[in-house]
Amino acid sequence: MERKASVTWRSEYKGEIQSGELTARFSADGTRILRWYIDFRHKLLNVHKELSAPELFILQHKIDALMAQWDEKATELQRKQKMFASKHQAEQEAVEAAMRLEGLQRILIHTLTVNDRIDWNDLKDHSAYDGPTTFAKAVPRRSKKPEPEFEQVEVSFFDKLLGRTKKRMVEAQTRFESERAGWQRSEQRENEKLNQAIAQWTAEKAEFEATAERAKREFLQRQAVANQRIDVLAADVANGESQAVIEHASLVLDASDYDGLFEKSYEIDYSPSSKTLMVEYQLPSLDGMPIVKSVRFVAATGELKETYISEKEQRANYDSVCYQICLRTIHELLEADEFENIQNVLFNGISTFVDRTTGRDAASCILSVLVNRNDFLEIDLARVDPKACFKSLKGVSASSLAALAPIPPVMELNKEDRRFIDPRNVAETLDTAVNLASMDWGDFEHLVRELFEKEFASRGGEVKVTQSSSDGGVDAVAFDPDPITGGKIVIQAKRYTRTVGVSAVRDLYGTMQHEGASRGVLITTADYGPDAHRFATGKPITLFTGANLLHLLQKHGYNAKIDLREARKELNLREYGPDSRST
Repeated sequence: MERKASVTWRSEYKGEIQSGELTARFSADGTRILRWYIDFRHKLLNVHKELSAPELFILQHKIDALMAQWDEKATELQRKQKMFASKHQAEQEAVEAAMRLEGLQRILIHTLTVNDRIDWNDLKDHSAYDGPTTFAKAVPRRSKKPEPEFEQVEVSFFDKLLGRTKKRMVEAQTRFESERAGWQRSEQRENEKLNQAIAQWTAEKAEFEATAERAKREFLQRQAVANQRIDVLAADVANGESQAVIEHASLVLDASDYDGLFEKSYEIDYSPSSKTLMVEYQLPSLDGMPIVKSVRFVAATGELKETYISEKEQRANYDSVCYQICLRTIHELLEADEFENIQNVLFNGISTFVDRTTGRDAASCILSVLVNRNDFLEIDLARVDPKACFKSLKGVSASSLAALAPIPPVMELNKEDRRFIDPRNVAETLDTAVNLASMDWGDFEHLVRELFEKEFASRGGEVKVTQSSSDGGVDAVAFDPDPITGGKIVIQAKRYTRTVGVSAVRDLYGTMQHEGASRGVLITTADYGPDAHRFATGKPITLFTGANLLHLLQKHGYNAKIDLREARKELNLREYGPDSRST
């Protein structure tokens, strides 16, 4: 017979080992142990071993020896597996390094195999509405209890003998009618509950369907509006509208795939009179270029060792890449320009680097070229040397682009925002008699610009007023150079005589996102409603009330007043004339 027992064992790979039960086999008469047994399975090594011994201490010794042997084999197996994986990794990384270096020479050739024209239909949203449309909750139901049945009365001999038959029948009928009445009341209550549940379910279903229909309608409306904008843009491109030509060119360059070589960044401008598209392109950094030539596994140290291309090769690759990017960009823009809105392309290649003499970030134009459409399209780009082709187009660059030597560009982009207008000083005309709430709109916006210019003057900030929008859009833009709290700040001035609602704050937030601004400031001569304050909470928005505005004026040595009632009367007279009764 067998009796169960237990034993302990240790291993560095205990999680990989499964053990059976320790059993003892006794003699036929059950008076002495003949042998102990236990089996082990090692999942990592994929081996199985059964051990036995006449004494428990001998079996324990065998177990310890087996565990030590298996630990040694498992360690060696893992070492070999790691070495094999490292060798494979080295081979894989070597192939990838070679492909990256080879890819540098195919930047220009790649674009010749791609149709660079914009497919307007692909830009549209053709997705189907995927919101919930089916009410998932099942209609309420209930199981009906069976109606009570009349039970026939069994009349005994004695009932008949003693004349109790009629009484028994009356009792049975009374009991049946009572049970049936109780059943009817219960059914009525349950039906009332069911009807209430069905009414609630019907209301919930109607609300769900109305909400789902509204969500679907809004989705389709947004989709239609977005797709209509694409149609409008396509039509504007066909008509040669300046802003549309710039937007189209941005779409073309956004779609250009450099396989992750560098982050694309550029600025575009367009001169409709000469049909010249001007591109200022951020070239990849010299330090960010691929330099790994091969990778091998060193068995002695278990490390991967990289071999690099020479510095001369690095510089040659950088020059080649920059010239290829220039020619490729011009090719993509002209190939995509099916309506021939572009007759000339200016390409200024900008390199950003660390100036080793000052240790500061610096940027300079290192190559520049202005090409004519017809001249460029005559070139067979598949067979040219990029640098020689660039030079033949009268491009300007240093002998080595890798030297990052700045050159004067053939032409420079005008980076001024065309919305900005010349400032005028208003603050000097203020005194305590001037009511800010009834000021001329333009004067009020310029006053706001003056105040914030004084606020930012101490840290080198700049504030510019945009063309008058008569409420809405951007009234002024501040550029704060502070590296932590600074950035682009959108300012809207509301010369209101009534409380400013939440819609104005929402509009400001939308404008901030459109402009890529880090903060927004809303200034009014009045005050804000509670919804406006709630919406602004937690967002980078500052709400200036009339009181805040007067305090800011006093801070910079100016005095004025805000009288909303007087302003309402004055503004009504301006708009409707002295005989008007409108308020």
